[in-house]
Amino acid sequence: MYLWTLLTFTALAECAHSCPDLCSCSLQEVMCSQSALTHFPVDGLPSNTILLSIQSTNLSSITASHLSAVPLLNNLQLYHNNLKTLPSDLLKNVPHLNKLDLTGNQLVHLPSNVFSHDSLCSLVLKNNRIEKADADWLSGNSSITWLDLSGNRLTVVPAALLQKLPSLEDLDLSDNNLQDLQPDALKNLHHLERLNLAGNNLSSLKPTIFTHNLKLSQLFLQDNQLQELPGTLLQGLQHLELLLLNRNQLQHSPPGLLDDRKSSFRIILSGNPWVCDEKMEYLWKWLAVHPQNVIFLEEVTCAWPQALKHRQVDSLTDSELELHKIQNQ
Repeated sequence: MYLWTLLTFTALAECAHSCPDLCSCSLQEVMCSQSALTHFPVDGLPSNTILLSIQSTNLSSITASHLSAVPLLNNLQLYHNNLKTLPSDLLKNVPHLNKLDLTGNQLVHLPSNVFSHDSLCSLVLKNNRIEKADADWLSGNSSITWLDLSGNRLTVVPAALLQKLPSLEDLDLSDNNLQDLQPDALKNLHHLERLNLAGNNLSSLKPTIFTHNLKLSQLFLQDNQLQELPGTLLQGLQHLELLLLNRNQLQHSPPGLLDDRKSSFRIILSGNPWVCDEKMEYLWKWLAVHPQNVIFLEEVTCAWPQALKHRQVDSLTDSELELHKIQNQ
C-alpha cells in the first residue's frame, strides 16, 4: 500500500512539472496562447489536466487521439484559433468533459454526433461561420443547459435540434440572419431562463412562441425588424425580469402586452419609431404608472406626427394623443 501511494504521488509530481512548449501550467490547468502554436500540444501535457485552454493560436486541427492524453478533462476552451472542422468522434476519450467553448474559429459544417456526449452541459460555438444548425449534432435528450450559437450565419434554427435539448436553460442565437422562428421551435424548452434573439432579422413573432417557456426570466429581442407584437406574447411569463425591445420598428404596443408584470421587471423600449396617436394610449398609460420599470425612459420618444417628434412619450397629454376625440365619439 505504501509503495502504491508513493508511486502515485511520484506520478502526480512528474505531471505537475511537465508542461508543453508555448504553454503555461498550474495545478491541473494548462493555458496555451502563443500564435506560434500550430499543432495540438501533446508532448508534455499533464495527464491529470482538468482545464485546457488553447486560444489565439494557429491550431488548425484537433482529434480524439489528441484528447486521449487528458482523460480527466472537464473544461476545453479553444478560443480564436484556426479550426475549420471537427471529427465526429472528437469527445470520445474525454468522458468527464462538461464545457466546450469553440468561440472565434472558422467552423462552417459540423459532422453528425459531434456533440453527442453524455456529460456535456455547456456548448459555445460563438463567432464562427456556421450556416446550418443540424439536429444530428446531438443525441436525443442531451444534457446541455447552455447553448451559444451567436455570431454565425444561421437563417433558421430547426425545431428538431432544440427538441433534443430538454434541459436547456440559456440559449443565445443573437447576431445571425434569422428571419422567423418555427412555431414549435421552443416547445420542448421547459427550463429555458434566458433567450437571446438580438441582432437578427425578425419582423414578427407568433403569439404562442413562448407558451411553453414559463421559466423565462430574460428575453433579448433588440436590434431586429419587429414591426408589431401580439398582445398575448408574454402571457404566462410570470418570472420575466428583463425584456429588451430597443432598436426595432415598433410603432405601437398592443393592449395587454405588459400587464401583470412584477415590480422587479425591467424593459428597454428606446430606438423605435413610436407613433404618438390614439393607438399609443395603452403604452402611454403604462409608462405613467410604471416609470421605474423602464430603462432609458427619457429615450422613449415620438417619431410621428411631426408636431410631436422627439417628445418623450410619458410627457404627452391626452389632448396631444387626441384621446378626447375617441372618448366623445
